[in-house]
Amino acid sequence: MRNIVLVRIDDRLIHGQVVTSWVKQTNANRIIIVDDTLTKDVFMKRLLKAAAPSGISVNIFTTEDAVQFLKQDPDAGENIIILAKVPEVIEALIDGGVVLNKVILGGMGAKKGRSRFNKNVSASSEEVECIRRILEKGVPMYYQMVPSEKAVDVKKII
Repeated sequence: MRNIVLVRIDDRLIHGQVVTSWVKQTNANRIIIVDDTLTKDVFMKRLLKAAAPSGISVNIFTTEDAVQFLKQDPDAGENIIILAKVPEVIEALIDGGVVLNKVILGGMGAKKGRSRFNKNVSASSEEVECIRRILEKGVPMYYQMVPSEKAVDVKKII
């Protein structure tokens, strides 16, 4: 299994907090975005890769390809951040056999069909159920925007 240093649900994917805080905190040198739709969007792939700090590899995988990649033997010194927009992707990784120690819930923006749980997290009833299933699988999940903030157990906000 590859060396996963952070798993984060954040619908903004690569942005200031990920680039400035989480990459430094985890000593990450690779970011893997798991999103079946983005793999087909050449423009967004270029944009996301350009948003990463110098020296950080960025891969954008389908869920299936991410499972296969993450289950491979680790490369020496590799530290991976996994980013996904929605909890369903994280559940699919777990169901595919990827071992995750914990998940950090960042931003899930408000949109139609979602209820607001705090300033930065809105989720549909289906997404809430998915988060509960992830927790039932034994993977802890915490809400934390940046490493300097205290992590809050997701059970307290959802």
